[in-house]
Amino acid sequence: MKKYFIGMLAVALVLSAFFMTGSAASVAKASESKITEFNSMVGVPRPFTGATNAIRGVPGGGRPWVIKFAEGELKANGELEIKVRGLVLDPNEPNFPPAGTNPIPNFKAIVSCLSKDAAGDPTTVNVSTGLFPADAMGNADIEATVMLPSPCIAPIIFVASPGGAWFAATGN
Repeated sequence: MKKYFIGMLAVALVLSAFFMTGSAASVAKASESKITEFNSMVGVPRPFTGATNAIRGVPGGGRPWVIKFAEGELKANGELEIKVRGLVLDPNEPNFPPAGTNPIPNFKAIVSCLSKDAAGDPTTVNVSTGLFPADAMGNADIEATVMLPSPCIAPIIFVASPGGAWFAATGN
């Protein structure tokens, strides 16, 4: 009987250690889980320039923009990483020099979430990062942490001007 009891105790300890490790791992994994990951963005096209056709309250840049490449991810804990390459004024808009270049020295990111307010009614919440340097070729790397609302449903991530007008948004 004593051997049986010791055997059962050993099994209980092993199972306990397994479940505790699993719980800790799942808690850590939840805080690091991705809300979204993307490998494309679209530059602001003419119909979305300015405030007339703002998306979730975020106006488009005043002129059309194009982007060559973008990738990034947003984690549940608010960590945001974006790699942007070639975000420039649309070169097919010859009336707007300096087309094909980026005249803005700093970009920021805006994360737009559908959420709910204190009364449980739907709301849009936009949160911004600080500024990040961008070169004349339209290249920038954004790494920041934002305070996401809970829940953060259907996030849209914008690369924007310091004033908050978007130049590129997730999607294609």
